[in-house]
Amino acid sequence: MAAHPSVLVTGASTGIGAAYAERFARRGHDLVLVARNTARMEALAARLREETGVAIDIVTADLTQPADLAAVEARLRDDARIGILINNAGTAIGGSFIVQSTEDVAQLLALNTTAVLRLASAIAPRLAQAGAGAIVNIGSVVGIAPEFGMTVYGATKAFALFLSQGLSLELGPKGVYVQAVLPAATRTEIWGHVGADVDTMAGVMDVEELVDAALVGFDRREAVTIPPLPDVEQWNAYQAARQAMLPNTRQEHAAARYRTAD
Repeated sequence: MAAHPSVLVTGASTGIGAAYAERFARRGHDLVLVARNTARMEALAARLREETGVAIDIVTADLTQPADLAAVEARLRDDARIGILINNAGTAIGGSFIVQSTEDVAQLLALNTTAVLRLASAIAPRLAQAGAGAIVNIGSVVGIAPEFGMTVYGATKAFALFLSQGLSLELGPKGVYVQAVLPAATRTEIWGHVGADVDTMAGVMDVEELVDAALVGFDRREAVTIPPLPDVEQWNAYQAARQAMLPNTRQEHAAARYRTAD
């Protein structure tokens, strides 16, 4: 694989995806930009071509639509120049679970889980065969925090984290790096989807700072990067506590606490 493989970025027209595109272009990587908004991608591509000289392809696609998703999958399978996938496209919906429509939830799942899975599945075999490359899945701290009250959105981001960790265990020994990035509140257009005014919120990270921190984790080959977390030992303790439970789950019989009447 080339020293500077092409990078395919989903949700590349704005926000986190656009920032990833800019950072990788400045590192000398050619790009494939994927999003619904062609005009925004064309403007971004024109600026980055002029400023960096990299080659940029634009793929207009709605990843909730099977035909569009299939076209991006084919590009990932067939284009050997692409060595890095940034699985960034995602959305959120407002309201509590009992008021969210089934159709809205289905669309959320299609973008936040099905598309993430299918695109990773499309590129992973080729990367494993090459023994190189990377898959970056943009999750969220909401995926480990049901207390935040975004039940379905959080579930999709928990999926992204678990998928990333599982793929890291499977693909890491084959030379493929997999990273889960878990932002907290970030200044993107997603807040408009849930009816929130991000300008009235405290503790919101700018997109550029988020992506720059995520790329530090990328360069360090972290499996999980949480840009706003000050103390990495908190994450390490969380992981250690989870792993300490695993041997105790392999039991022939129910635990004694479930075999004794209160």
